[in-house]
Amino acid sequence: MDFDQFHETLRTLYDQMMPLCSNMIGVAKGIAGLGALFYVAYRVWQSLSRAEPIDVYPLLRPFAIGLCIMFFPTIVLGTINSIMSPVVQGTHGMLQSETFDMNKYAQQKDQLEYEIMRKNPETAYLVDNEIWDAKLDELGITDVGTKVGLYIEKGLYETKKWIREAFRELLEILFKAAALVIDVIRTFFLIVLAILGPIAFAISVWDGFQSTLTQWITRYISVYLWLPVSDLFSTILARLQSLMLQADIVRMQTDPNFSIDSSDVIYILFLVIGIVGFFTIPTVAGWIISAGGMGNFGKNVNQTATKASAMAGGAAGAAAGNIMGRLKGK
Repeated sequence: MDFDQFHETLRTLYDQMMPLCSNMIGVAKGIAGLGALFYVAYRVWQSLSRAEPIDVYPLLRPFAIGLCIMFFPTIVLGTINSIMSPVVQGTHGMLQSETFDMNKYAQQKDQLEYEIMRKNPETAYLVDNEIWDAKLDELGITDVGTKVGLYIEKGLYETKKWIREAFRELLEILFKAAALVIDVIRTFFLIVLAILGPIAFAISVWDGFQSTLTQWITRYISVYLWLPVSDLFSTILARLQSLMLQADIVRMQTDPNFSIDSSDVIYILFLVIGIVGFFTIPTVAGWIISAGGMGNFGKNVNQTATKASAMAGGAAGAAAGNIMGRLKGK
């Protein structure tokens, strides 16, 4: 399952939906034009009734907003996206670099684990098929019980390894799925804000609705920052995992009593933390630029994160208890 392809599809979807802004520009120009008429007429009449000179500069606001509406995809969306795009590219580059280092250390750890088990005469036949065949050849015809015991022991080892890998892959899929959920919601919000943006600009021309303009801009930027914040969060987790892998490699090289199962438990717990952490991204993005009116969504996201963490934490606890129980049994 290629999650990166899903993210690229969302980028393509956003680009293909942007031309729909033109469908709203005609309606927005009508609303803004009527609002500009009342806006200018009210202030001119107010100045004339007070016998005051007419201040032309404040009267330019509706016309500036009208220009933004007429060229909304280029002036508004193009400007904001051009400014925010380097932030997205920078954080994504950081994530790719950390992920590459993490995968390198993970391969090094797996190779070291294989070498340690292969050097140990008691576990070499579990990981090396040649040693396994040679061990079976050494046994005679009458050593049926010993052969059965070896097959059972090898089967238990492979089953335990399969369960551990399957559970790890499940949590990794949930980890990537959480990031995909955030990206899907982000893309949906951006598309809605972009398509209805000209209407928001047009309404802001009317007296009493001036804050609509700034609210639209802050919400669009806040939602746009979800992806950079998500990449930064993934970068931090990748760095933590790299540090954990480096520490495990050093301990495997120096400590003969090092338990591989215990390091896998810690890795699983970090995946659970990552799944829960992804649902805090909207809150963190709101700290960077405050966007009002999104409190209910943040509340719902936090409730979803709590339920997901409870399910994932219960599964991780069961797996960790199973592994630690086996360790104590040994």
